[in-house]
Amino acid sequence: MATVGQLMTRDLSAVPGETTIQEAAAHMHGSHIGSLLVETGETFSGIITETDVVRAVAERIDVAGTAVSQLMSKPIVSVEKELSPHYARDLMADKHTRHLAVTDAGAIVGIISARDLLAYFKTVSQAAV
Repeated sequence: MATVGQLMTRDLSAVPGETTIQEAAAHMHGSHIGSLLVETGETFSGIITETDVVRAVAERIDVAGTAVSQLMSKPIVSVEKELSPHYARDLMADKHTRHLAVTDAGAIVGIISARDLLAYFKTVSQAAV
């Protein structure tokens, strides 16, 4: 069976906490990704997602003048890389999130999204037929 580490995206995309929501949205759009880790110094302090950006627009937050550090989700929900996709799916459901940081001995080494898990489960389902 596959592990979260085999399915994760290893290319970590991050922005400093003072990045505006609008800048973060443009970065996500241009990179075709749904989340960005938020850096404070040399550590990741949170995560901002497409859903956060949509919520900010709906709540009429000044996306051009508000820093991602004011909107990001924290603490970052994470899963160890050797755990199963089923565990990651259940954790996402329990925590009401669509992105998990993937860790190796506590250090963030990747990101896994609900989209990644959907693709995996679709492949597994088709192989069983």
